[in-house]
Amino acid sequence: MSRFHMASQILGLEEEIYNVLKNPARQVIVSLPVTMDDGSIKVFEGYRVIHSTILGPSKGGIRFDPHVNLDEVKALAAWMTWKCAVVDIPYGGAKGGVTCNPREMSTGEIERLMRAYTQAMADVFGPDRDIPAPDMGTGPREMAWLMDQFSRNQGMTTHAVVTGKPLVMGGSLGRTEATGRGVMVSSMAAMEKLKINPYKATCAVQGFGNVGSWAASLLHERGLIVQAISDLSGAYYNEKGIDIGAGIKFRETNKGTLEGFDGAEKITNENLLTLPVVLLVPAATEDVITHSNAANIQAKLIVEGANGPTSSKADNIINEKGIVVVPDILANAGGVTVSYFEWVQNRLGYKWTADRVNRRSDRIMKDAFMNVYKTAQNYKVPMRIAAYMVAIDKVSKTYKYRGGY
Repeated sequence: MSRFHMASQILGLEEEIYNVLKNPARQVIVSLPVTMDDGSIKVFEGYRVIHSTILGPSKGGIRFDPHVNLDEVKALAAWMTWKCAVVDIPYGGAKGGVTCNPREMSTGEIERLMRAYTQAMADVFGPDRDIPAPDMGTGPREMAWLMDQFSRNQGMTTHAVVTGKPLVMGGSLGRTEATGRGVMVSSMAAMEKLKINPYKATCAVQGFGNVGSWAASLLHERGLIVQAISDLSGAYYNEKGIDIGAGIKFRETNKGTLEGFDGAEKITNENLLTLPVVLLVPAATEDVITHSNAANIQAKLIVEGANGPTSSKADNIINEKGIVVVPDILANAGGVTVSYFEWVQNRLGYKWTADRVNRRSDRIMKDAFMNVYKTAQNYKVPMRIAAYMVAIDKVSKTYKYRGGY
């Protein structure tokens, strides 16, 4: 909200429109009674917040996590509005979640919970209304159950109600690597502007999940020396560069963790953030760069793979140091871009090749980067504020054309 406020002030946004864009359009809270494997009935709380439908149907993930609450879902829904607007795709923002711990539930219990949630949201979801996607604690399997339950209600197969589905059910090629690929495209575009030679650049990637591992792999392909990677087990550093392929292989055969990876020496996650590298990619969780460690960061360029990895209090310190930051709502929007392509393909009833998906998403990401960079230069503001300005300007102009009551 503090960044939204700042960008709105620079744009000179009218108070009426500021208030419209500040508040979510719709908030739905549901109780979900689910029969557990032991025969007992447990009631879960589920949420769906539609922040905006000014640009088109709302779009956003569903998370299954013990810490899900209404405030978090509201913030993430607003984030989705700005993310879709900054890459110029015709979606509003939404987010959903259920307060549960999927790690302590059986497959059957998760399926019944997902179907109960879909049933409760039957009048919210729809290919032209609100299109969910996977998020923390959910994946293609859960999206398949959602699509099936929604289709049963409609009496016909409705592929376009959800994205992030398995390939055989209308999922898109290129979706798995899309967010990490967008991070790579943003990094290359920023290095071009900063006149940094990628073949002489070093890089550290915090987080080695789907986004981090793909970003590291694709940056490595383009000549960067990836000196450090990390996950929950800690960070791994090799000055000469880490073999990313070996890291991914090790993680896959080691229960999804880098614990014991011998291609590098072990350091702490905190140390990784302050390494003297050219490019830092925080691709793990939110608030890892804070006012307490921002002064120690030595990277020239930060490209945010995660949502909200830099706290608003750290922004000023980073800006004063002259570090260029490609913000999350731009850098990791490759995921929602390819989700949009999945929806388009479902609507067309026609599948694109991986090459076409990548080519089109690369173009959208590069155009969005150039637009935000130009705005930052014109208004002499950091790229984060420029990204919010581009997004808010698009949504507010559309709102004016459509008109309120």
